[in-house]
Amino acid sequence: MVEQPPLLASRLTPAVPPQPVLARPRLLRRLDEGTAGPVTLVAAPAGWGKTTLLATWARLDSATPDVEPGAVVPDSGELSVSQAAIPVPAWVSVEVGDDADRLWAYLAAALRTATGSAEAGPVPDRPPRPDQLELLAATLADADRPVLLILDDLHRVTDPAALSGVEFLLRHSGPGLRLVIGARAGLHLPLHRLRLAGELTEIGPDELAFTGDEVADLLTAHGAALPAADVHLLRERTGGWPAALRIAALAVRGQPDPGRWVGQFGGDLPEIAGYLREEVLASLDAAEEELLRRTAVVESVCADLAGALTGRADAGQALADLARTGGLLHREDTRPPWYRCDPLLADLLRADLARLPGPELRDLHVRAADWYAGDGRPADALRHALTAGRWDLAGDLFVAHWPELTRYDSDPVHAPAPLAPPVEVIRADPEVALAYAAERAYAGDLPAATGQLRAAAGHAAALPVPRRQRFLRLVTALELTVARLADDPVEVRAAAARMLRTRSPGATPTRPPDPGSTGGSAPTSGAGAADDADLRAFTGTALGLVELAAGALPTARFVRARAAAREAGRPRTELVDASRAALLLAVRGELRAAEQAAREALGLPPCRGWSCRLDCAYAYLALAQVALLRDQPDEATANLNLAAPALGVDGGRGDGSAEAAGDGWLAAARGEPVAAAVAALCRAQLHRDRGDPAAGQRLLVRAREALVDKPSAAELTGLLRAAEAELRAERGDLDAARELLADPADADTDPVLAVAAAKVALLAGDAAAAGRGLPGWQAPSATAWPLPVRLDAGLLDAVLAQRAGDGRRAGRLLEQVLDLAGPQGCRRVFTHAGPPVRDLLAAHLDAGTAHFALVSDLVRGAGPSTTRPDVEPRGPLDEPLTERELTILRYLQSILSNVEIASELSLSVNTVKTHVRNIYRKLDATRRREAVRRARELRLI
Repeated sequence: MVEQPPLLASRLTPAVPPQPVLARPRLLRRLDEGTAGPVTLVAAPAGWGKTTLLATWARLDSATPDVEPGAVVPDSGELSVSQAAIPVPAWVSVEVGDDADRLWAYLAAALRTATGSAEAGPVPDRPPRPDQLELLAATLADADRPVLLILDDLHRVTDPAALSGVEFLLRHSGPGLRLVIGARAGLHLPLHRLRLAGELTEIGPDELAFTGDEVADLLTAHGAALPAADVHLLRERTGGWPAALRIAALAVRGQPDPGRWVGQFGGDLPEIAGYLREEVLASLDAAEEELLRRTAVVESVCADLAGALTGRADAGQALADLARTGGLLHREDTRPPWYRCDPLLADLLRADLARLPGPELRDLHVRAADWYAGDGRPADALRHALTAGRWDLAGDLFVAHWPELTRYDSDPVHAPAPLAPPVEVIRADPEVALAYAAERAYAGDLPAATGQLRAAAGHAAALPVPRRQRFLRLVTALELTVARLADDPVEVRAAAARMLRTRSPGATPTRPPDPGSTGGSAPTSGAGAADDADLRAFTGTALGLVELAAGALPTARFVRARAAAREAGRPRTELVDASRAALLLAVRGELRAAEQAAREALGLPPCRGWSCRLDCAYAYLALAQVALLRDQPDEATANLNLAAPALGVDGGRGDGSAEAAGDGWLAAARGEPVAAAVAALCRAQLHRDRGDPAAGQRLLVRAREALVDKPSAAELTGLLRAAEAELRAERGDLDAARELLADPADADTDPVLAVAAAKVALLAGDAAAAGRGLPGWQAPSATAWPLPVRLDAGLLDAVLAQRAGDGRRAGRLLEQVLDLAGPQGCRRVFTHAGPPVRDLLAAHLDAGTAHFALVSDLVRGAGPSTTRPDVEPRGPLDEPLTERELTILRYLQSILSNVEIASELSLSVNTVKTHVRNIYRKLDATRRREAVRRARELRLI
């Protein structure tokens, strides 16, 4: 028998992490929690900090588990392990070449240490026989405390038979064995059973990646603190990869201009490139490396695109394998799946691509351009066509898709700039210069875009008349795009006016979308109609965005632009308009239209190649506002949380930390002031509902301060002032509330502030002042008010009438308010209005109302609504009820006689009797109670 060499003590003790080691409590807690189950797997490619994390956790004193984030873990000699909280870990470092005999020798030594047995006992020195395994499993299962075994770099074991004993112990030791594994890929352990049973804790690259705060703490620990902007950029460029961050932290200390160095940091730097080649690419076979290299020509890739770039029929499976086992590709949550390479590895692979022969590299770009064009992704197709020098394809793409080649998001474009087309190409086909200008504007390179625009404009005179007219319109469209991206609202308006002057004299205005429409593109009557719809959608969207950025609420503008975009068949533009229109409609209280627009926006086909995060955030924020006004706080909070990431603000968890999102609020308000203000309004009301109006008040103050420099934010600021004043008044700070509303310049012009001032006056006990200050909410001009403001005014008018002893007038006013609120499903105005309104509702229920079900629900205090408003009769009726019959049917629930119903509705008694007879006939009823019962069964009332 060959004698085994002695065991190395260094392989049986946790590795000494490189200093300084940053404490990462969130990961230490995950490991602690994982030991409650049989297996914890820390799996990631090289450099993701697996060994450092496991060694830090194994050495750290578990009696003090609450490590402060950002703390530097002491030197290994100062660490101890407590046996109080978790078992004493047994450590084995696996090395290349470990066969079954060598691996089991170390496992036996580690298990003896963990069980406190110095003799071999039940732990054999060599791969055990079945009877020995059963004895060892029984011993572990009967132990007083579990054994915690850490196997680091277990992927180095290439023989599946070497781990058969470990697998047996896992299956039969019960809670007596806890296994923690650190590995890359290719483990020869059947973990699927544990995963399906929920007994496998997995920590992968997404969790191992450093957060922004952890990057800042790591740099500080290395004496290389950087400004927040540079920290964010470094986190973005590295993807949180620990090895790259440590290299950066060591290198940046000696840089004379750290900010500039961070801006140039990438995977093609020698230190990073060497690590990637030796530790990452060296583990791949040649086919896998070639797949990664050829697909690096694009930013993200799917199976079909990878097949087009590589010619491999199995490209999709290869991508899935690399994403699953190597962690080199990140799978996006899409159908079909798209994959994105780690940013530093992508830098290195693209540097390799740049060294390919010119024809081979151009062929890759041509393949990408053709695939993108066929898949309806004109922006990506244009960039690759220009890079490949396919000038004909680039010009055709721009002419056909120019409205969709403008940026509506601020996500960075990392692709290198293509070379500008030669002068002779521009002379022969000036549209190519416009295509290049559009690509540069899309990438954010506005000076290059402007230069190409000037170069192209000089060739307009040589074009034939029809082509020249189209060419000049395209030039103006690009000028408008550049002006909008450069935040030049004056030039945006001027360019839009120039474009609109080119419309055909017979062009018709855009009709708003049919409320019953389910979305999709409407057919056009011909090329001319489509061109006109493109023009209206393009200019309307640009003007709307400029006004929105200035703090205005251009609802009608986005509604019209949305209809034009649908008519032209431009889904990207339609998404922008539908999402903004949804939010603005929700602010106005047009909840049904807002909800429909938001859900249609979210239901549009995924935008191909565009970032739609911000558009979806607007739609979710619209749904949050709708849910809030319908008194559905949980749904409002959920939608706020969905909107928050794209807006950079807290999503309304209601935790009271209004200051926590301070910088995010200011950033969001600068870029998206209306969205940030509406989010503040929603969250403030949710804070109030949870008993913390002070937190809501602070949010409103921050949001209002962020709008100071917005020239068109008067209406939005008024909404914030009114909400803040009401919160202050409810807290008893009446003087501050009055002062907030006391601007004489707004007193006679802003109904929002006037209604809020009347409510404050009533809270102060001055009913006469409230009545004098209440604006005419029934006047024709009041239809332009936001619906919640009009409902507030109507309820206040009814309460004042009741206080004055005019109960009949109060009932009539309340019924009118219910008529306004019912179709939209507005409940919050009633449920949060206080005792006077609840008393009024109770009295109204006894007197009779056409909204009996709603009022009785409100009087009972049924709480937040979970239903949508019903405005259409439902049920198996041969002949549906008319709107008037539905109104009278609601009155039939009350104790009112036909004469009294006629009086309430200003109808003749005979007319009411005729409607009642029709109701009975349609409901197959013979008396009032039977008709009401039948109507409730059919959910008509």
